Amino acid sequence: MPSAARAAPAEPRVKGHLLRILGVGFGIAVIIGGTIGSGILRTPGEVAGRLHSPSLILTVWLLGGLYAFLGTVSVVELGTMLPVAGGWYVYSRRSMGPYAGFVVGCSDWMMQTVAVSYLAVAFGEFATQLLPQLAGHVKLIGLALLAVLMLLNWIGLRSGSRTQEISSFLKALALVIFIAACFLPKPAGTVLDATPHAALTRAGSLLAALVLALQAVIVTYDGWYQAIYFTEEDKDPTKSLPRSSLAAVFACIAIFLLVNLALVYVLPMARLSASQMPLADAAAVVLGARGREFILLVSLLTVVSTINAIVLTTPRILFAIGRDGLMPAWLTSVNRGGTPAAALFTGTVVSAILVISGTFDTLIGIASILFVMVYLSGFISIVVLRRREPQLSRPFKAWFYPWGNLLVLLASAAFLVGAVITDLEDALFTLIFVALTVPAYFLMMRLNRAAAAQESQAPTM
Repeated sequence: MPSAARAAPAEPRVKGHLLRILGVGFGIAVIIGGTIGSGILRTPGEVAGRLHSPSLILTVWLLGGLYAFLGTVSVVELGTMLPVAGGWYVYSRRSMGPYAGFVVGCSDWMMQTVAVSYLAVAFGEFATQLLPQLAGHVKLIGLALLAVLMLLNWIGLRSGSRTQEISSFLKALALVIFIAACFLPKPAGTVLDATPHAALTRAGSLLAALVLALQAVIVTYDGWYQAIYFTEEDKDPTKSLPRSSLAAVFACIAIFLLVNLALVYVLPMARLSASQMPLADAAAVVLGARGREFILLVSLLTVVSTINAIVLTTPRILFAIGRDGLMPAWLTSVNRGGTPAAALFTGTVVSAILVISGTFDTLIGIASILFVMVYLSGFISIVVLRRREPQLSRPFKAWFYPWGNLLVLLASAAFLVGAVITDLEDALFTLIFVALTVPAYFLMMRLNRAAAAQESQAPTM
């Protein structure tokens, strides 16, 4: 790699500073908020449509939970070892150099910004279904939500974190109520068929169905790492991050398993397999006419909590990259409330443009590939840093290392290969995106050197 690629800014240029006020409760809330999103509202029907067997359905969700758990213990080692803002960017930069960090950071920011735009539109759709008089204003409703959440986070970290804690609690409570409602009265005619569907009796068909179902489940579990972006703002990250991450990932696994168990308990397999909104169908069975309205309220809570988690996260990514001189220095501006305000505004504007234009379909395909690349960067980083920097303090060491980390690394690589093969068009766009980071990186390095030279020549007062 050219020497310029290894260069680093002479001094971090940061306006303001992040506030160290977070703890275990916030970590749990932001992971639950980021993980339990719109996926759990739709994916169970997709998985059932592929597998047609309650035992296989629950097995796939358990395997997805195992992936999230093993990924969590690996990333917690990295987060407690390098407790600074930025998440995956920080680890890839430390292990593989500034350019690798730049690519990972840009990929991470892009996929999360796209997710915000997609979820904002989903919020508008749920709102118009709940209140038909709002029909025709889906984008406007989504933009209004973005504006409100940006304002709450602009006020400061306390406001944004409190919003996250409340919304995540209400979302989890609503899902627990749904689960309890499904099991209290036994629906008439419910039969749990534990045998695979006739179409899956051949080993090849079954394996293909399991792989595709597992891919959908892993995407639904995305968000299990959300607390790593806030270690620099945690009062005691070496203790808080392991506690919050493990507690939250177990909570998410339990909720996902119980939701799916409730669905296969309430709905006939044929209906579950064909359902686009299985939770709404199940709620209609157990709660009657009001069931659909209840699930729409749950959907709104779910989306609000997930968007807020991402709105909290994305500014920290740009802040960290800017602090290392790989992005414009103004992105490091932090207001009195502890919010990277310029980075927050930038991300919100980009998401709003995507909502208005409605052109994020291709970007969603790109993001679905990039998020696995980001995972891979972390699982590779832990191996590199264990070998190259064994002297680094590791307050938490990944359980089951190296086999657990190797398992999720290979699973992520297989997922990436599968995503590329099944979606060559978006894979090509992803390659173009990564290629564009090369000139962007060297341009930022050049601008950074010029800025540093001007600062060194400026007269001192």
